[in-house]
Amino acid sequence: MVKKVKWLLAAVCMLVLTATLLAGCGGQGQKQDEQRSNELSGTVTAVGSTALQPLVEEAAKQFMGKNPKLLMTVQGGGSGTGLSQVSSGAANLGNSDIFAEEKSGIDASKLADTKVCVVGMATVVNPKITVDNLTKKQLIDIFTGKVTNWNEVGGPDQKIVVINRAKGSGTRATFKSFALDGKEETTGGMEIDSSGQVKKTVSETPGTISYLALSYVDNSVKSIKLDGVAPTEEDITSGKYPVWAYEHMYTLGQPTGNVKAFLDYMLTNEVQNTLVPKLGYIPATKMKVARDAKGTVTNK
Repeated sequence: MVKKVKWLLAAVCMLVLTATLLAGCGGQGQKQDEQRSNELSGTVTAVGSTALQPLVEEAAKQFMGKNPKLLMTVQGGGSGTGLSQVSSGAANLGNSDIFAEEKSGIDASKLADTKVCVVGMATVVNPKITVDNLTKKQLIDIFTGKVTNWNEVGGPDQKIVVINRAKGSGTRATFKSFALDGKEETTGGMEIDSSGQVKKTVSETPGTISYLALSYVDNSVKSIKLDGVAPTEEDITSGKYPVWAYEHMYTLGQPTGNVKAFLDYMLTNEVQNTLVPKLGYIPATKMKVARDAKGTVTNK
């Protein structure tokens, strides 16, 4: 009788153990099925600002690592191109250094704006130029063609070569508005389509002056002060240094699906607290001032 009871107990334990294991396997399988159903797939295309491009490219690479079935394509072309492409539906995301309201021909009411960070714009010169600071008047005189030799602003006896971004560039629009007070640039300078090419040309061409988002500034070019103020994070966030812009990612209507998921990722701590400062941008939450589409700056 005792042996029979022991046998029954062992059988019951075995049945319980088997049921538990099967339930566990079933639960694990269900969990895996749920994970697969939640995986993002398809494509997302982002076009526009070359100032923002390095951040979006790196964030997209990380996001695709988390979502291997999703393909993201990031292209430059300038803010104007980004706004035009997203407005026409040719791109899912239009990256821009300027508000959509600032771009003629764009119906901003149809676009939804996500501000992903802030970027400062620095005046840059060829590293051999000995000038470290320019007043706003001197800077305006150089870019409008009134000053044509570096010796007129305390530098060497050398011709000044002005390089502008192409029209439609948000970086150019920002620099023109807040560094040049809206003055028309000289037509005698060079025009270059991308920030990367501007950096290369300034680094290699004697006497050059231009401007770059801080995300592109490195030792190959020389950043100079404006009215004695350097484009540092502290002076940008306080509003002391005026040449900065929000980095916008626009969608046609409110974002949904893969696009919304990526924009949500752009605002995570992983991107904002690590990737944004690492690549030379500033989280918008650090700004002590705000600016609207008309250029009006207010304290937060």
